[in-house]
Amino acid sequence: MLVELAIGDAYGAGFEYADPEFTATYNTLAGYVQHPTHLGVRPGAYTDDTQLSLALAELLVSGDEWSPKVIAERFVEVFRRDPREGYARGFQLFLEKIESGSEFLERIRPDSDKSGAAMRSGPLGLLHSVTDVVRHAEIQARVTHDTPDGIAAARAAALAVHYCHHDLGPVADVGAWVARTLDEPRWAVPWTGKVGSKGVMSVRAALTALASHTRASEVLRACVAFTGDVDTVATIALAAASRSGWVEADLPEVLYTDLENGEYGRDYLARLDSRLV
Repeated sequence: MLVELAIGDAYGAGFEYADPEFTATYNTLAGYVQHPTHLGVRPGAYTDDTQLSLALAELLVSGDEWSPKVIAERFVEVFRRDPREGYARGFQLFLEKIESGSEFLERIRPDSDKSGAAMRSGPLGLLHSVTDVVRHAEIQARVTHDTPDGIAAARAAALAVHYCHHDLGPVADVGAWVARTLDEPRWAVPWTGKVGSKGVMSVRAALTALASHTRASEVLRACVAFTGDVDTVATIALAAASRSGWVEADLPEVLYTDLENGEYGRDYLARLDSRLV
């Protein structure tokens, strides 16, 4: 799962808020694409979506306490050991100045309803019960996105993975199931058009792409075709698609071979995947 969500993140990063004509031309899955203006993120490199998912995955397998302080410590740790581009500029500057989880919690303003809490929620869907998934998603969301929509988006993204991982029904029904489970009808409403920065937008778009296709390659292309914040959409959707028996695992080999493979790259993600799943 971590490898696939990283592929979604890295592939989508080449198209994030890019011109629709650029997206239509190069969204072919022939390989990773250099973003026309975000030149600091090289093709095949993942961004904050994967790095913060990695932080939560490492915490899950460690068995350490699932608390705001420990979660914040993990966020600081993964950034400081492997600083990278792709974060929102303000949050990146914040992380560059922070040295501990306690300092993180003291200085953060967790009033955002953007997609940060949802994009990293995928690993939580592997937990055994809906109650555990929802609780873990809410606790981690409150660290940075302590708003009704920030929390709701994190819950929905994690539950999409849970639905697929535990084979709770056809992938076409994933949005309807999330809507019933959370008693929030909006998750069953298909998304159309450009995806903005709000977490609810990204999750609805991801659920729409996931429910509408039966091949991982089709899911990924559909996520990017929305335009806008498409790396987040693809991260959320491929985390779930990778755990679904209803979705054919047909991502092009080049997206695996050309995914970054440094100290915390493809091979590290695959090893952690085996422990997590």
